[in-house]
Amino acid sequence: MSQDPITINDNGAWCWFQDERALVDPVANTLLVGSVAAPEGPGGESRGGNIEIAVLDLATGQSTVHVLHRKLEPDDHDAPALLIRPDGRYLAMYAKHKTDNFSRWRISTRPHDASEWGPEQCFDWTELADGRGATYSNLHRLDSESRVYNFVRAINDDPTLMVSEDDGTSWRFGGKLFTRPKVGYVNGYTRYFGNGSDRIDLITTDHHPRDFNNSIYHGFIRDNALHDGQGQVVSKPLLGSPGINQSSLTTVFQAGTELDGHLLTHGWTVDLRGQGSQLAAIISCRANDVNGALEREQRLDVDDHRLLYARFDGTRWQLHHLAAAGPALLPHEQDYTGLGAVDPYDLDRVYISAPLDPRTGEATAHYEIYTGLTRDGGGTWDWEAVTADSQVDNLRPMVPPGDSAVHAVCWFRGTMRSSQAYETEVVVLPL
Repeated sequence: MSQDPITINDNGAWCWFQDERALVDPVANTLLVGSVAAPEGPGGESRGGNIEIAVLDLATGQSTVHVLHRKLEPDDHDAPALLIRPDGRYLAMYAKHKTDNFSRWRISTRPHDASEWGPEQCFDWTELADGRGATYSNLHRLDSESRVYNFVRAINDDPTLMVSEDDGTSWRFGGKLFTRPKVGYVNGYTRYFGNGSDRIDLITTDHHPRDFNNSIYHGFIRDNALHDGQGQVVSKPLLGSPGINQSSLTTVFQAGTELDGHLLTHGWTVDLRGQGSQLAAIISCRANDVNGALEREQRLDVDDHRLLYARFDGTRWQLHHLAAAGPALLPHEQDYTGLGAVDPYDLDRVYISAPLDPRTGEATAHYEIYTGLTRDGGGTWDWEAVTADSQVDNLRPMVPPGDSAVHAVCWFRGTMRSSQAYETEVVVLPL
């Protein structure tokens, strides 16, 4: 692609377990992207840890950056989740990375305008979570219930929920999705997709792939119940639930699966999108992990990751190889990859970040962005480079939802040394 991306924030990054991190406001014709600034970037220590929202005017190409919280914590896990309320005002929710016990939120003062925000408010998890901290924010509204859900990693480091009946003005504890004895760092990593009407689908792991050979499971929330992928109720009522074992859901990826002659293990959830009864997911995993038996000796040098594409037709999942994802992105996080995103308005199209060209398999000097298109449900892919010959890494692409007439991909590019140390800028490529 010949067009250059637009830099909308010169200092920012995000993790991938908050949503929506980016969205389009069709009324204002703007694109909003949440991120966290780092002290290594422009602004230095005085800006490091700022929770920020960059707003791109899609008509003019001009962008502005607004600060939700100054110097909260320099950590990409703190990126805000965004939601447009029915009255047009924005709701932003964010949390630290297990270093305190609060889910924080603010609501914009005016509809379709991110320049001014009401005071920050906090939900205190201290007693509920025994002071072990809270992480992540995922906002989804179901119009059929007039209720907003915020999915947080909190009690026992399990996927836990808050609910609001007044579009985020106030919140109450809503129960837990999953629970089991904790193995290692935390329990399941969950990605969510809400249709905005009456259903929230999710895919989740067992634990952290560093600590456990994860499978990945699918279920959905509807009518105050948690269902498996085939629609069987596995937990009701959902609100107030103590949580169930996620293995009660439908298996999307089974650890130890052989695909195209490769043994795949240690799954992790990357992205989930849907249209009608159809869903598409991206999963990361290790391939032919010869180092797995040595992990107890702290050998964190897994060097072959794969991205998988999973497609759900309303009844069953089909799993396909998507692309080679190369070695670990960070030496101390052996399951980090460049990640990928499904186009929310075209489930046959994906965007990935990889250090290997999916067209040739050849290594590149830096992580590049590619777009892939399938015409057979994921069996085969046609690839096109979005970036090429980059001087820095291009990481964690997103395709913002909100307006089917607006097609853009955003990512951050630069140098990342850890989730707490990076020199990266946020860019957008309108398509």
